[in-house]
Amino acid sequence: MKTDETHNIPHDVPFDHHSDKPGAGHNESSSCPVIKTIGVLTGGGDCPGLNAVIRAVERSGIKYNFETLGIRNGWQGLIDGDVEPLTDFSVSGILPKGGTILGTSRTNPLKKTSDFQKIKANIKKFGIHALIIIGGDGTLSAARDVAKQGIPVVGIPKTIDNDICGTDMTFGFDTAVSTVTEAIDRLHTTAESHHRIIVVEVMGRNVGWIAVTAGIAGGADEILIPEVHFTMDRVCKKLKDRYDAGKKFSIVVIAEGAHEKDLGLASVPENERDECGHEKFVGVGNILGKELERRLGIETRVTILGHVQRGGSPTAYDRVLATRFGVAAVQLVHAGDFGKMVALQGNRITSIPLESAVNQLKTVDPEFYELAMTVIGGRK
Repeated sequence: MKTDETHNIPHDVPFDHHSDKPGAGHNESSSCPVIKTIGVLTGGGDCPGLNAVIRAVERSGIKYNFETLGIRNGWQGLIDGDVEPLTDFSVSGILPKGGTILGTSRTNPLKKTSDFQKIKANIKKFGIHALIIIGGDGTLSAARDVAKQGIPVVGIPKTIDNDICGTDMTFGFDTAVSTVTEAIDRLHTTAESHHRIIVVEVMGRNVGWIAVTAGIAGGADEILIPEVHFTMDRVCKKLKDRYDAGKKFSIVVIAEGAHEKDLGLASVPENERDECGHEKFVGVGNILGKELERRLGIETRVTILGHVQRGGSPTAYDRVLATRFGVAAVQLVHAGDFGKMVALQGNRITSIPLESAVNQLKTVDPEFYELAMTVIGGRK
């Protein structure tokens, strides 16, 4: 990809942030407000709260006389020119809805030079002055790379995995944890009634935030995550000690990204990964369940919660966080502060460079995991 072809898009396209500082934004010759167009897209896996962000972007853009263009199906929509105007009417009533009204995809916008050329052409065609990109690590990594090509971009972190650096929380995470916690509560009653071990496999990819947080909230007896290696001997001993102490049931929460080698499996080959390089997980919960039953002789059942963690109405916390992120992203656009991602730090919404957000995954804090290990299981 040649530098002179990709590092700049036509001069009439990028957001002229100098004209949109506070007190600016008007055409002096006509005294009419200058209308700018924001393009907004959702990429990667869906999660609760996406519609709350879309609504916040459209509603808060009105303050700055922005028009909002919804880009359908993630980066693919920008390649195909598949867009729709978003209005106050079209975003009414979407706040409590799960999923995304714009659709999503895992398309990599820079995988093909021809695709990126189409993106530049469509930005010019639709008069888009800035892009607000809502996504997880894959989508935001692409946003960083697109920003380096001279396109004005602001990122918003969304993922149930909570693995984006620089932000204390991503929206979608709280809802997923609530869903998993409720499932564990329900599984507790049947595990205790039948004196069984129940393995609960949760999402999270290569981090264990959902597993640890929901494991603590749901009172799990063992939590297995990618950040901490384990041995089957240790896990079995712990569960057997519980059983021998008269606790005839156990709940084991395992993150989908738990290391294959810890379970005696081979690593996943590259050809079993998606377009963004994400591993297509094979269901470690089933493998763990079979091995526990074989070694311990205790009846074991497995529940893989899967995509139920992505669906449904967002919690109040996620609705508010998503709304705050959306408003903050529009403020960054208005200020011309591009190449940034909005973030939650403490109780403040701030912004950080996209590069800082995606250069590594935010893994589970060892102290947080140790807290979980302190309270689970009880006295043996």
